[in-house]
Amino acid sequence: MNEFQHRRRGLMLVMIGAVALVAAQPAAAHWPSPALVSVDVYDRTEGTSLVVYAKDGRRYIVGAPGHEYEVRIRNNTGERILAVTSVDGVNVVSGETASPEQSGYVIDAYGSVEIAGWRKSLERTAAFYFTDLGDSYAARTGRPGNVGVIGVAVFKENQPPITYRPYRDKVAADAPSARAESPAAAANAQSAPEQPNERERSDAAGSLASKLGTGHGRSESSYAQRVRFERASDSPAETVAVQYDRRENLVAMGVLPSPRYAQRVPDPFPGMRFAPDPR
Repeated sequence: MNEFQHRRRGLMLVMIGAVALVAAQPAAAHWPSPALVSVDVYDRTEGTSLVVYAKDGRRYIVGAPGHEYEVRIRNNTGERILAVTSVDGVNVVSGETASPEQSGYVIDAYGSVEIAGWRKSLERTAAFYFTDLGDSYAARTGRPGNVGVIGVAVFKENQPPITYRPYRDKVAADAPSARAESPAAAANAQSAPEQPNERERSDAAGSLASKLGTGHGRSESSYAQRVRFERASDSPAETVAVQYDRRENLVAMGVLPSPRYAQRVPDPFPGMRFAPDPR
């Protein structure tokens, strides 16, 4: 079994008008599924899905520095959807500062996708891993201001109405469309990331110095192909956000309870020992 077969069965991707599709293993979500998708963050180093904690209507997970992870998205509907996905405010496909109208992954009806890294080509990705802010891909490309969040904007597919016509008209209607992806759109998806000025960069880095980010890791095989997808609306039908950080930061924020200090029976004379030999 080759590397690609071992990791997943397949993946397809596009720019602007098209996107990527991945056949992935079923993923267990740790929070109530939204109407359209379930989102699960899987720690590849530990081999387990990360538990989600809720506070004030937001979702949080604990990231372990150095651990690789992937974002698993399951389509809960009977139709194809487009999932535009971002990490730290950066589009995972194009590397642009993330916006819902950009490229994403197309997921078949009741299918799922595993997104394990930044897409470098139709054959390779650079693995996601939790790391210090300064080592994050967002900070290294001058965009540290939104480090610590994973986002998924979901779009439904435009479904043309069913019409009944005489047979002589049906032949022409069934002819394949000649419309192709706009070269300008594809070029826009490949454009360089936006660069903030030096003051914005230093201010953001200073305020987020203790936060956890996502790095640009090892190169892996991950095959994709471009497909056509026509969105049913300009705005997402659903948006999912999952924030992540170090355990100690989430404790300080009140997302996680403070550690219990009385984990054993207390010793009233912890310093009582026999006299040691002199050195």
